[in-house]
Amino acid sequence: MAIAERKAQLQERPLRAGAHGADAPNGRGKDVRERSADRMSTVVEQELGTWETLRRNPRVTETLIQAFLFMCGVLSIFTTIGIVYELSKESMLFFTRTQWERTNKPLAEDIGAGWTSFEVGASGAGLRTGNLIRIDSEIMRVIEIAGNHLEVERGVEGTIPVAHQAGFIIESAQRVTLLEFFGKTEWNPQIGRFGIWALINATLMTSLIALSVALPLGLGVAIYLSEYAAERTRALLKPILEVLAGVPTVVYGYFALTFVTPLLRNLLGQNTVQIYNTASAGLVMGVLILPIVSSMSEEALSAVPNALREAAYGLGATRLETALRIIVPSAFSGIAAAFIVAASRAIGETMIVAIAAGAGPKFTFNPFEAAETMTGHIVRISGGDLSYNSLDYNSIFAIGLMLFLMTLVLNLISQKVVKRFREEYE
Repeated sequence: MAIAERKAQLQERPLRAGAHGADAPNGRGKDVRERSADRMSTVVEQELGTWETLRRNPRVTETLIQAFLFMCGVLSIFTTIGIVYELSKESMLFFTRTQWERTNKPLAEDIGAGWTSFEVGASGAGLRTGNLIRIDSEIMRVIEIAGNHLEVERGVEGTIPVAHQAGFIIESAQRVTLLEFFGKTEWNPQIGRFGIWALINATLMTSLIALSVALPLGLGVAIYLSEYAAERTRALLKPILEVLAGVPTVVYGYFALTFVTPLLRNLLGQNTVQIYNTASAGLVMGVLILPIVSSMSEEALSAVPNALREAAYGLGATRLETALRIIVPSAFSGIAAAFIVAASRAIGETMIVAIAAGAGPKFTFNPFEAAETMTGHIVRISGGDLSYNSLDYNSIFAIGLMLFLMTLVLNLISQKVVKRFREEYE
């Protein structure tokens, strides 16, 4: 309460006290009013004096704590802004800048300044019609390709046609467009393929498999702990479940590779299930996110007032009917938030998919085939020999920005769901 409001309330008290003595006989009522006014005046002076003392002498410790908490909030905000800025900056370079990549394809013959066709070596990356290529400092545009024979336009973008000797390595211009990024399904930066859907599809497949495991099991565990388990049982089971969240994800990854994958291959056939596959990665990831779903859902269910349970029991409902028809709908906002947080965790998981899902981007809907997720691809190519500011290097940040946007959308949906379905009880 503000000091000014408190002061106004205290100053009104003598008037109210005097009003209560108005019904007494004149002499006695006057004495009562005077004594009451004196006492209330003393109380007003004491309390106002205390307020003034606190206002004039603020507590240094409280001020320091408030400043520290404020700085923590500011640091969190600036950290988020810094992450978004760095991802956006590198992603813009990925989409806007023309970068020259070595094709390891050499000139097969000497060419003069006026030549528009020549032979190139068979080795190295392939070229495409319409590509810009660079030999030494001269830029050319490929008009036609016939085997190892190129037809080109010389002196593109203001460069001067000059003679070149055999053996020069051809460089190819790479520039990624949004249409190619979101419209293609093949991802292979080494040959100029930048269709992100191969990585997104594998990420969504593993996440959906994980959610199909974690959501029903987690909700079932939460209902049991909230509605059926005794206090002693709940105190025993909750820590055991939460231990699953503390297991290193690299352990989960090798568990998927050495236990779940052989089990699937024995059940479904060696030819059906590949050694690296998204199914085993998704199943184990479901175990990883199970504690998130069960813990958050159990807290949401426990927050429902007991009065609703007692009313349902009073109407003759069973414990299961009460749980499914009364408690779960009442806690829907908290349960939905748990589901979305678990989905965000699954999308961002790295080590399990990097170890068990596969190491090559592939656009497939078969969960028993190998496919590389977005996080798995980032881990794989960032651990190799990447030159700074190359197209491969900048592609890491473009993929990271996509992951950030996906989790941001999920968080926004979570806030909308919680706001829309929140139940408030007195």
